[in-house]
Amino acid sequence: MKRAGTLRLLSDLSNFSGAARLREVLAGDPAVRVRCSPDGRQLLLLRPPGAPAPQLLVAVRGPGPELERAWPAGHSSPLDAFFLPWPARPALVLVWESGLVEVWGAGVGPGWRLLQSTELCPGGGVRVVAVAAPRGRLVWCEERQAGAEGRLGSPAAAFSHCVCVRTLEPSGEAGTNLGLTHILLHHCPPFGLLACRKDLFLVPTATTWPGVGHILLIWSPGKGKVMVAAPCLGLSHSKSLNPGRGDTWDFRTLLRCLPGLLTPRQPLTVHTWAPTPQGLLLLDFRGTVSLVQPHGGARTVGTLQEAPVGLAGSAALGTFHGTLACVLGSTLELLDMGSGQLLERKVLSTDRVHLLEPPAPGVENEEDLETRGGLRLLSALGLFRVGWEVPQGLELPSAADLVFEEACKYYQRRSLRGAQLTPEELRHNSTFRAPQALASILQGHVSPSTLLTTLRTELRDYRGLEQLKAQLVAGDDEEAGWTELAEHEVARLLRTELMGDQLAQLNTIFQALPTAAWGAILRALQLQPDGNGKLRSQAPPDVWKKVLGDTAAGKEPPNGILPLFELLCQCLCQLEPRWLPPFVELAQQQGGPGWGAGGPGLPLYRRALAVLGEEGTRPEALELELLLGSGRPKAVLQAVGQLVQKEQWEQALEAGLALGPSSPLLRSEIFNLLLAEFARHRRLDAHLPLLCRLCPPDLAPAELLLLLQTHLPDELEPPTPFPEPGAEPPLTVGLLRALLEQTGTRGQPSGPVLSLYEDILWDPGTPPPAPPRGPMTTLQALDHPGLETWPLSGRASV
Repeated sequence: MKRAGTLRLLSDLSNFSGAARLREVLAGDPAVRVRCSPDGRQLLLLRPPGAPAPQLLVAVRGPGPELERAWPAGHSSPLDAFFLPWPARPALVLVWESGLVEVWGAGVGPGWRLLQSTELCPGGGVRVVAVAAPRGRLVWCEERQAGAEGRLGSPAAAFSHCVCVRTLEPSGEAGTNLGLTHILLHHCPPFGLLACRKDLFLVPTATTWPGVGHILLIWSPGKGKVMVAAPCLGLSHSKSLNPGRGDTWDFRTLLRCLPGLLTPRQPLTVHTWAPTPQGLLLLDFRGTVSLVQPHGGARTVGTLQEAPVGLAGSAALGTFHGTLACVLGSTLELLDMGSGQLLERKVLSTDRVHLLEPPAPGVENEEDLETRGGLRLLSALGLFRVGWEVPQGLELPSAADLVFEEACKYYQRRSLRGAQLTPEELRHNSTFRAPQALASILQGHVSPSTLLTTLRTELRDYRGLEQLKAQLVAGDDEEAGWTELAEHEVARLLRTELMGDQLAQLNTIFQALPTAAWGAILRALQLQPDGNGKLRSQAPPDVWKKVLGDTAAGKEPPNGILPLFELLCQCLCQLEPRWLPPFVELAQQQGGPGWGAGGPGLPLYRRALAVLGEEGTRPEALELELLLGSGRPKAVLQAVGQLVQKEQWEQALEAGLALGPSSPLLRSEIFNLLLAEFARHRRLDAHLPLLCRLCPPDLAPAELLLLLQTHLPDELEPPTPFPEPGAEPPLTVGLLRALLEQTGTRGQPSGPVLSLYEDILWDPGTPPPAPPRGPMTTLQALDHPGLETWPLSGRASV
């Protein structure tokens, strides 16, 4: 069924202050400039210089003060005027060609009041040619004296302009704060300035030097960058331009360092520029409408049925719901922005029509809800809304029907039965009380006061979220705004079932804003370091159950979507790898039937290792810490084996000692592994005290010697008293004594000898009696007192 475009009258302007004057100005002057306040309640009309009084008119819808200003002959009128998006009170700024600035405010007294008057260019000798007021800033393009060499038409005169910026913020109840002047560009041609939400477009004018008339600039204050683009060439280059860091550019130098932009081209021939949320629309004299996006790319949106005739004809452009609206003279055309197809064409009763900007997100009034989803057209006949009409015969489901349909999808995903749930079953089955309660609320069965009390917290959170989104759209403090938005979204997703779309959204957030997402996880799990390199958590078991939930055993995650535990491990590897092993160790302490460390799936340490990559490509230190902290015998032995291969003896011994007496079998396995290395070579000798501490207390000396004998290297030649030069020293009894003492009984044995070697270990140290000596004469004993006489073994002494 084809959609139909409609024009609906919202107001005949009688509810605006000064309605008669408002209609007179709109009907009498085709060149009047119309601006709308951010909340949509106030209209500003500014006539060009030389027009009859009043040159400035501010009309308010509903109660509120109006403002009329007129300047006598010989006194210039403002070059431009803008509403300021100040939430506390309505305010507007007037800028003159001479550089005079006036800030007016309402709400601080009766009527409008002048808050501040100052000069943009105190030195004089300059002329403001264009001005714009993006959020929180005042940007203008001024013409400076080119000097004696700057003759009219010369390059020096063509590049005698500067683009400057000053911050403009409210200060107190009735004050303003205009910051210092900073030059963004100098030695540049005259630019027109068009503010588009969070970006500022600098576009060529009719007096721009032809060689650069095809170039436009896009400044993004929130990103601190400027995009230099040539739409006709399909080229764009990004450069840093952050006034907070003192960035500034010479326009000629900027172009010389960007290749390809100075290729000879015809200047842009544009009839009308129009900023929109999607970018900058431009209408050329052939009737073609193009869109220049903030990243510098340009595309053709469509072509109008009629082309503008010269500069005299009026034109207005706007967008809504993927539709381009163009008012050319007294004709309104609606085109699809995706295909460029003409959707509808209407003939209006007047050719003096102005398209108003939509209210800023989050600040529209309840009266503006009916205009949402369309564009507002202003003429002397009234304020209209252009939009798409819902086809007749199309019945929209009620709120209660939508509740039961969504509940069907939700319960069906959780149900184990094969029968399909229906909305009717949910309506009459008392088992499903949640959708019935929500449907009764939506049908008005609950009093508004009770409903407001029930939903107060949710409404406050929702309002805060909407204000945050409006702040992001406006481009204010984007980094902090995105961080807060990501934290809100992660906290919301953690309250869901984390299946399918929810898990995919969580993966997307962690990929785009890992730091903010991890901050939300920290708060949800209440993670805190304990001062000993460990983590502790006070989160309830339900939260940990969602964190440790796994996909089906043996199945890969769909489309590369990671379960939450793997997602957190991957995030920690990027942000703080040293906290990954403590996090996995903490997760292993959590758990319940069918989930966590005690579940039937893969152990958590193996799930964490899978995030690190394939075996052989993982960071060695992280892999070892995960294996040692797993508490699994196989994993600990694997880690100790890797340490032995790298000859990191102290770490291997400490890994065994850290197990404690609760794992005697695992300690024994590690001791046997290291004892084998001790028997083969002497590189463990320096760590013998640690090896003695690791020795099992129930190991007998005989068993120790048998284990050593098993691992001693085979001797190919008879043993020698001393090793060959450069050869490995053999194992000696002296080295074994400490181990043999460790394996002996803790005290002196009171019973029979239990081992062939225990009498050696527990010998009191008194030497045995001397063997009988040979006969010694008295003379020899007297001649050599204290001299010990050796037996002669059958030989006669000399």
